[in-house]
Amino acid sequence: MRSTLRHVVRVAGNRALVRVLVSYAIFIVTEYAMWIGILVYAYGHAGVTAAGLVSLAQLVPAALAAPFFSTVADRRSPTVLLTAGYVLQGLGCAVVAVAIFVDASPYVAYAGAVLASTAMTTTRPAQAALVPGLARDLPELTATNVLVGWVESIAIVLAGTGGGLLMAWNGVAPVAAASVALLAVAVLLVASLPAVPMREDDGASSFRQVAGGIAAVRTNQSAGALVSLLAMEYMFIGALDVLLVVLAIDVLGHGEGWVGYLNSAYGAGGVVVGGFASLIIGRRLGPVVVVTGLLLGFALAGTTLVSGEVPVIVLLALVGASRSLFEVASRSLLQRAVSADMVARIFGLTEGLSMAGLAAGSLLVPVLTALGGGRLALLAVAAILPLVVMLRLRLLFRLDEQAQVPVVEMSLLRSTPVFSSLPAPALEGVARALQRVELVPGSVIISQGDEATQHYYVLADGAVQVQQNGHPIRELGRGSGLGEIALLHGGPRTASVVALTPVTLYSLNRESFLISLQGHAPSFNAARVVADEHLERDTDRFRRPADP
Repeated sequence: MRSTLRHVVRVAGNRALVRVLVSYAIFIVTEYAMWIGILVYAYGHAGVTAAGLVSLAQLVPAALAAPFFSTVADRRSPTVLLTAGYVLQGLGCAVVAVAIFVDASPYVAYAGAVLASTAMTTTRPAQAALVPGLARDLPELTATNVLVGWVESIAIVLAGTGGGLLMAWNGVAPVAAASVALLAVAVLLVASLPAVPMREDDGASSFRQVAGGIAAVRTNQSAGALVSLLAMEYMFIGALDVLLVVLAIDVLGHGEGWVGYLNSAYGAGGVVVGGFASLIIGRRLGPVVVVTGLLLGFALAGTTLVSGEVPVIVLLALVGASRSLFEVASRSLLQRAVSADMVARIFGLTEGLSMAGLAAGSLLVPVLTALGGGRLALLAVAAILPLVVMLRLRLLFRLDEQAQVPVVEMSLLRSTPVFSSLPAPALEGVARALQRVELVPGSVIISQGDEATQHYYVLADGAVQVQQNGHPIRELGRGSGLGEIALLHGGPRTASVVALTPVTLYSLNRESFLISLQGHAPSFNAARVVADEHLERDTDRFRRPADP
């Protein structure tokens, strides 16, 4: 327990990750508040049919666009995609707010809602690709994903409460206006995050990149299983939105107000379990996926077998808790199951399938209810995830062994000028050869004059000082490479490097360093340029007379 809390505290000390988490909380609040708000607006204008059609109009474009949006993270940067997504979401919300304030045609507001919901599909793929590049190691990456799940559960509760109060005060327009203001804050938080390209742009079209992501999912058993599970989870969520109405009115025999109470119980379960989710850090996640997938379905099925409101509320809280852990474990494993340069595309594909799953789930419930009533619909939906889990049981228990791509180390290497253009398969090989090193302040990493027979270093956390003849010449931080001059040019080390703070770095032996670069001419040339620039700058600085 103490170890897991230490990793969570480390995340709190990583300013870049904190900014991602805060912006994600804003995203979830606006996503849920706007979704509820626009459906209430549509219902008020033309009844339940309009609300259903508007829901479908938001989900279909989102499902189609998500895989293509994610290619921006590959061509440019996940930071660019995340920032642009928040900007477009804010623009869509602004259209909704203005349309309602000036009493324009409802179709103008619907168009803004479609723009916002489509742009929302950029957030999770961009974040999935960005976070490994900001985390300092795998436990910190898992801890961040745990906190993402907890933040999401809390934000869902806040969205329901805050959105409800604003709508009670003055309708849907204040919800949209507040969303614009919140998303502006999210843009400011993420716009200045590191914009490291995930791979060298090969000029492939978006269609070819999406096709490459689909091919990767089809050939990677682990990725295929996890993507299908996440798609089925969202079919379950889409159905649950409607089923809670059925459960409140048809099964429990209460009024519409109980729909809100049941939603709150479901959301509260995720909030409570978030406090204990840190226990999964550093542990096998495959069994977590299996257990929570089964528990989620059995808990929902149980609501048809018990009588009374309290047992139903408890079971729905268990559904919410199980779903929260299921999502954290599944997404964490998917991050590790695919190469770093494919993460955005595969999460984009997952986001598209998730939107399609939401639409399918919401359409499935009316059909099932018409065939056999509300209890049959509840039991049929409850069986979705347990059936998929049972069909993939053996593979799911082996996921931890198969999902071991060193995504954090690959993202760190990609941030260095030396390895930024190295192809993904070669980069993965280099990442697997890295050795993690922890140092205290004052530790000497490289000593001037030592023979160049040792290592190249990549700084993951902390600050170091480069010194020549005892004189400080510069300070370096995360993503900096150390030692390439002597390894490439031969001869002794030209400077010393000393840790100024507690430092985490990764070392690569000389043989692995040279072999990886000599097999890829652009990377080798980039390394030579970096080494020559550092050598020239340091030599010139050393020769210059001291400032008066």
